[in-house]
Amino acid sequence: MNLYNFTVPKNGEDFTTLLKHKNIKINRIVSSADVEPVEYIQDEDEWVVVIEGEATLLLDNEEKVLKKGDTFFIPAKTPHKVLKTSHGTIWLAVHIY
Repeated sequence: MNLYNFTVPKNGEDFTTLLKHKNIKINRIVSSADVEPVEYIQDEDEWVVVIEGEATLLLDNEEKVLKKGDTFFIPAKTPHKVLKTSHGTIWLAVHIY
């Protein structure tokens, strides 16, 4: 699979699992400019990196802007939301169980 072989969704985000092995899962996320701010509370830790584009997260009532190349760690059980993204934002999300 090629990381850059995708179609940007008209709205929301598209999740593709690139690797699932032992205690790690790596997803590629492709975001449109029209995302719904859904709250996530995950059982696992998550480390994200923005490959292309820009995104704004809400974590502990604080907005965090991530740009191309930025990384961010989200501990397990931490409520968070994706508030907005630029069209065609590409992320890698590493879930650590």
